Amino acid sequence: MKKRDKTEILSLWLILCLSCIFSNICSAAKPPNILLIVSEDNGPELGCYGDPYAKTPHLDQLASEGVQFENAFVPYSVCSPSRACFLTGLYPHQNGQIGLATHKFATYQPNPPNFVTLFKANGYHTGLIGKLHVNPESAFPFDFRAIRGANFNRKQTVTDYAEQASAFFSKSKDKPWFLSVNFPDAHLPFIKKINGRPAQPLTESDVKPMPWVGVNTRRIREQVANYYNCLARLDEGVGLLLAELEKTGQADNTIVFYIGDHGAQFPRGKGTVYEGGLRVPMIVRWPGVAPAGKKKIELVSTIDILPTALSAASIKAPANLPGWNLIPVLAGSPEPFWRRYIFGFTTGSFPRNCFIQHSLRDKRYKLISSPRPDTNNMIAGSYLDETHPHFVISGATTKDQATVSESVKRAFALWSKPPRYELYDLKNDPNEWTNLANDPAYKEIKSRLIKDLTRLQTRTRDPFLDQENIEAFVKEQLANRDMKYRKQKDFRWSYLDSFPSWRASK
Repeated sequence: MKKRDKTEILSLWLILCLSCIFSNICSAAKPPNILLIVSEDNGPELGCYGDPYAKTPHLDQLASEGVQFENAFVPYSVCSPSRACFLTGLYPHQNGQIGLATHKFATYQPNPPNFVTLFKANGYHTGLIGKLHVNPESAFPFDFRAIRGANFNRKQTVTDYAEQASAFFSKSKDKPWFLSVNFPDAHLPFIKKINGRPAQPLTESDVKPMPWVGVNTRRIREQVANYYNCLARLDEGVGLLLAELEKTGQADNTIVFYIGDHGAQFPRGKGTVYEGGLRVPMIVRWPGVAPAGKKKIELVSTIDILPTALSAASIKAPANLPGWNLIPVLAGSPEPFWRRYIFGFTTGSFPRNCFIQHSLRDKRYKLISSPRPDTNNMIAGSYLDETHPHFVISGATTKDQATVSESVKRAFALWSKPPRYELYDLKNDPNEWTNLANDPAYKEIKSRLIKDLTRLQTRTRDPFLDQENIEAFVKEQLANRDMKYRKQKDFRWSYLDSFPSWRASK
């Protein structure tokens, strides 16, 4: 057995022991309530994460009262797959939600074990405020639903979300509860001010784009300023929600998780496997267990939330969840006894953006794998090509791109037509501008990450490990770029049948 394998087994054994200890402590007390707060399209652009433009006093306060994870990630940087991941505790290729629910992507199983069914079966009252956006919705039988739509026009205000939370709390009575609150900010459209919020919005002269965007024009800065205005409105909503929780007198027995569902919708962000898409804020407040004001540098994923919540509630977790129980880290377990890698993935999420990529990163290095290299990345096109049918307003126009540096131009060109592999040194190049995959000095690191990505795909039964599956999936996506399937009541993507068969056969 290799030395590294022995170390990983010892680490897992120690974490298991610590988890058992805390599980015994939790089982002796009243089951904790679980409040999961999710924001849209929100990377770690918060004051508590050191962002110079963010006005987020309530989230900053929450971080000061709990644990702030500096290196938290989603497995997929688009809404439906990301949400399916934290609700089921599974990677996208394990649960099947590998694209947007609005484009008829769904989980393989009609009723996969998930946050709602597992907690309901153990006596919890369950609620959802805001959108679900995972198929089938029937797999998530919440007891309480409110503000069901996406609310991207912000017709329902942050006050409405708090009022619905108050209604949920009153209906819970003496039961422990699980409530997920999903705010629409900071999804496009980036609305500068609505319903009086924020009171003093930022303008393009107040901000600079996030460093991973690479473009700094007046037009982009205006979008960035309004993104921050969305975050300020979100922050006020979180403050109102937490105030309602305080009124119940149950805050001390409630675990609060706060996450973004993925990064912001700017070039090299949402939809990609770059850090700008995958890295998110994660804050956990758990009075009596998680020491206040701590910052943790361990690599964590949103798939860790479900096993953590189950352990806290002394509920048996489904077999083979790939996520890690965060309780030992929250309670102060030493950093070396933790996971080595974080996994990322994208399919583009719908036919007109179809492009498959995987990523694997450790504390320092990041590998990006494109199994169909030197083909057009339609995700990049939606940000860089004004003729793309889904070009986003926060993308970079031809005029914008004319202002960027040569290094950014090279990075945009590589993103638009990726090679087989990319490799980045995140310590010296945190914004992933310089591809080191062909540098002989990094040959060993590249080889290690390729092998470990393959091992993870093999262990988790990733159908995209098989080139035949990749080609069949892409072929079907490209054949449906007219999107007529959206009006076909009984349309079903073929992967929903072929991928489970492949996963079961190997």
